[in-house]
Amino acid sequence: MRKFFLLCMATVLLTLGLKAAIAERVQLGQNTQFIVPAGAGGSLDIVARKIQELLTREDLVRNFVVLNRPGAGAQLALNVLNQNVGDPNYLMTLPTAIINNSYLGMIKTTYKSYTPIAMLLDGYVGILVRSDSPFKTADDLINHLKKDPNSLNIAIAASLGNDVHVGTAKALMLAGVDISKLTFVPFKSSSESITNLIGGNVDVVGATTPTIIPALQGGKVRVLAIGAPERLKGLLSTVPTWKELGIDTITSSPQGVMAPKGITPEQIKFWESALSKVTQTKEWNNFLDQNQWASRFMTSEETIKMLEMETAVIEDVLNKLKIKKN
Repeated sequence: MRKFFLLCMATVLLTLGLKAAIAERVQLGQNTQFIVPAGAGGSLDIVARKIQELLTREDLVRNFVVLNRPGAGAQLALNVLNQNVGDPNYLMTLPTAIINNSYLGMIKTTYKSYTPIAMLLDGYVGILVRSDSPFKTADDLINHLKKDPNSLNIAIAASLGNDVHVGTAKALMLAGVDISKLTFVPFKSSSESITNLIGGNVDVVGATTPTIIPALQGGKVRVLAIGAPERLKGLLSTVPTWKELGIDTITSSPQGVMAPKGITPEQIKFWESALSKVTQTKEWNNFLDQNQWASRFMTSEETIKMLEMETAVIEDVLNKLKIKKN
């Protein structure tokens, strides 16, 4: 009888211990893993690490770890969320490139299979040429491409069909260029694209602001247009927007945060609130200014609506680019 009693007590204690361990594991903001679908040092990575820094400093989380899972069009990173359905302590960078990769068949899922938490920022896509290029303005380039669309090599990073490719093509498409005939050349990074531009291996580069700024500082490139809603500051203050040039478009590369499917509305609100507090800090806004990113905080509901609209635009451009689906 005593043995039976002790066995029952051991079972109860073990069960309580497991429940306590599970409760501790899913306690919001505790032991959080933030998955980045790109390697260290890129724009997705540096944003994730700034979020980590500020969430920790503001005492909003405990033990917040950034993990890089590059490759397979973000599928390797998405696999981590797939394996942790319902766990609010797994987060991941939400790049709109997921829409592109889903359309192209590079990944076998869509953002709808996850929980968008918030949108954080916009990075804008610009078009660059060498400083000695015969194309002095965006109109010069557009007029040339209208007459002879396949005569120039346009470099983008890091894969055909991504947000930089779509952003570059969308502006040219709206300007009247037949983008299905353009020659786009993918490089591993925008830095590599610009190196090849300066070296004379390509004629034009599409890139986002964090890469454009150091290239401009070297004085060997000229930015013809930027896809921002209004003129940017600093080195890019002299660069016209597409809107100024009569082309009504914004070409951007937004970044946000998402979680696995199956988390509760309360858990969504927790992360919305935490990320909102981060985006209101002076350090965050200084960080955005340094990279010429724009603040774009959106709630989960607003992010979902934005993604729906972005999907229609991205798929239209990709269809016109006639990129083969996998």
